[in-house]
Amino acid sequence: MATGSAGGVGSAGNAGNARNVPWLVVGLGNPGPGYAATRHNAGFMVADLLVERMGGRFKAHKGAADLVEGRIAGVRVVLAKPKSFMNLSGGPTASLRDFFKVPVERIVVVHDELDLPFGTLRLKRGGGDNGHNGLRSITKSIGTREYLRVRFGIGRPPGRQDPADFVLKPFSAVENKDLAFHVDRAADAVEALVTESLESAQNRFHVDA
Repeated sequence: MATGSAGGVGSAGNAGNARNVPWLVVGLGNPGPGYAATRHNAGFMVADLLVERMGGRFKAHKGAADLVEGRIAGVRVVLAKPKSFMNLSGGPTASLRDFFKVPVERIVVVHDELDLPFGTLRLKRGGGDNGHNGLRSITKSIGTREYLRVRFGIGRPPGRQDPADFVLKPFSAVENKDLAFHVDRAADAVEALVTESLESAQNRFHVDA
C-alpha cells in the first residue's frame, strides 16, 4: 500500500543517495475525456489508482506530462501520464528520465496488451513492442528496450475488427464488471516492482485471470 509524501534528495552518504534515486512509472494512454474509458487507456487507469493510493494529485510538468512525486512503502516514485497522444509517448518519457536522472532499470511502463487475454498481467524487462505505438515511441526516444513493462491484457478483437479500432473502444459491459479488480492488481504489481524485484513480482502476479 502506498503512502504519499514529497520526494527529496538525500544527503546522508551513498546509501541515502541510492535510496533517493527515483523510480519513473509511466502509465500510457491518450489524453482527453473521449479516451478515458477506452482499452488503450488501461495504463492511465492504473496510474490514476496509484496516485490515489499515494494521496497525491497529478500536476502539469514542463516535460509534457502530468505527474506526482511521492513514496510507495518509503521508495521514491515519480508517477506520470504523458499529455501527448499514445504514439508520441516517448518524448515526455525521455524528458522526465533526463529531468529526474532516472536509470533505465528504474523505468516502469504500464500499458495495454492485445496479446494477453483480458485481465491477465505479465511483467517483463525489455523485448519488442508487439506493434504497440506507445512502446515503440518510448524505445526510440530513450534509446533502449531495457525498461520494465507491466502488460495489462485486453485480449484480441472479435472477428475481423481492426485492432486499431478495438483499442479505442470502451471495455465491454462484461469486462467492466471485473475491470476495477484487474486495475487494482496491476497497481499492486507496480508497487511490487518498485519495492521488491522483477522476479518476486512475477512469481506473485503471473497467474491466469
